[in-house]
Amino acid sequence: MDPASQDINLNSPNKGVGVNCSDSLSDVPVEGTVGNSAHPPHPGLTEEEAEELRTELAKVEEEINTLRQVLSAKERHSSDLKRKLGLSPLTEFKQNLTKSWQDVQTSNAYRSASATLDDITHSEAYKKTQETLSQAGQKTSAALNTMSTAISKRLGDMRNSPTFKSFEDKVGNLKYKVVGPRGNEEAVGSPSDTTPTQENPPF
Repeated sequence: MDPASQDINLNSPNKGVGVNCSDSLSDVPVEGTVGNSAHPPHPGLTEEEAEELRTELAKVEEEINTLRQVLSAKERHSSDLKRKLGLSPLTEFKQNLTKSWQDVQTSNAYRSASATLDDITHSEAYKKTQETLSQAGQKTSAALNTMSTAISKRLGDMRNSPTFKSFEDKVGNLKYKVVGPRGNEEAVGSPSDTTPTQENPPF
């Protein structure tokens, strides 16, 4: 068997079987080559009708492209005019926003909601609720002021107590022992001056 005529595809069921090279594939139809179009006509359409529809589609697509070009040219012209008038995108946005807000204010829904809100704010229940909340706020403010004064007084009393002063002295001595006379640019002794100075602390 001639190796050139063998099927070289390893997954082929004809592996190793001789293939006749004289057979031609020219009489096998290829998909998509029916007629002269890339797509077969829709069932129920004749070839002439399909060709007519393709021609019309090409014209419509050409018109769409023309309209896109015209629109692009008009948008460029509009941008140039706005630039010459000094209208920036931000200015245009502000104008659109103002116009939209005016449209909302003149709408029936806004007027109805505004009238309902006015009715609510003038009602007796609203006034009583407002008065109650105002009184509660005043009482809460007074209570917080009283509590703040009491806490400040209590802290002042604590600071002046002998226990706090003793604690403060101990912390000062400890700081002096750890940092030494140069800490925080202190050249004087500790707050109590009861501990002798040591050049090299034991720890």
